[in-house]
Amino acid sequence: GPVGLAAAHSAQLLGAAVVIVGDLNNERLAQARSFGCETVNLREHANLSEQIEQILGVPEVDCAVDCVGFEAHGHGHSHGEAPATVLNSIMEVTRAGGRLGIPGLYVTGDPGAIDADAKHGTLKIRFGLGWAKSHTFVTGQTPVMQYHRDLMMSILSGRAQIAKAVNATKISLDQAPAAYAEFDKGASKKFVIDPHGLVKA
Repeated sequence: GPVGLAAAHSAQLLGAAVVIVGDLNNERLAQARSFGCETVNLREHANLSEQIEQILGVPEVDCAVDCVGFEAHGHGHSHGEAPATVLNSIMEVTRAGGRLGIPGLYVTGDPGAIDADAKHGTLKIRFGLGWAKSHTFVTGQTPVMQYHRDLMMSILSGRAQIAKAVNATKISLDQAPAAYAEFDKGASKKFVIDPHGLVKA
């Protein structure tokens, strides 16, 4: 979604040689390709390492970012809800000494989760794998005040194209219910509500 697309563009701004976006949604993968990302379709192929190797020549990355969180689904054709799958997958494909960013949302409780453990925020994470590979984990909400001025200046100068990356789409307040329904179905757009018509197109 928008968080993953913004993270991909941010990685480009920070100098990543290659940015790979993985998703189950073809529309979001197309959006990622539109600004220069490589993509892997996790619905069609369950083995993430093999897909990475086809792109990079090696089956691992230096850093990985989980922008999904506990709402994740498993990989492959017969995927279902699997709250720990992204964390486990990025530990598998990140090299020893690599870094894992986790802005994806994880909660202390989810009454609608698939099992009793997940309902209490307890997930089956292969923490031993991350420990053995000496990964650095950074989690939680982004410290916005630390980055907002530099990002604003990058946007104003034209260097950062965040709105383009997330496919920002201006809507009126009346269009919001339909936009939320579209977003809920996986639309590759970040809807921006402009109730007074003040934002120039």
